[in-house]
Amino acid sequence: MKRKSSASRPKPPKGRSPEEREQAMQRIVGGAVDHRDKRMAGYREQSLRIHPWICGRCGRTFDQTNIAELTVHHKDHNHDNNPSDGSNWENLCLYCHDNEHSRQVEFQLNQDIMVKKDEQEPAKYNPFEKLKDLLGRK
Repeated sequence: MKRKSSASRPKPPKGRSPEEREQAMQRIVGGAVDHRDKRMAGYREQSLRIHPWICGRCGRTFDQTNIAELTVHHKDHNHDNNPSDGSNWENLCLYCHDNEHSRQVEFQLNQDIMVKKDEQEPAKYNPFEKLKDLLGRK
């Protein structure tokens, strides 16, 4: 069996000093803590702290195992309106949240259709215009 030359094998990385490893660990942990703090400052985490873990529509309850399926709905549909008291938030399960937004989209589409109908001129064509003449011949 032939041995490969040592030139073809990758060289292992040089070891770090204990100080360098400690600094790298602090950088990683610090980044994770910063990320957690930013996440906790978000409106979802605030809503989960303020409101019970129950869907506001169907009443489904949540715990640590399925909390990812609980979403925060903005009651006025404005995602920039995030009062710290949570008055614009409502915890909804994924299904009820999708239902709420699809109803909002349908409502807006119907409003657009109704506005367009109001702007239309009345019909000028009468399909029964000559019907009286046709019936009078018999």
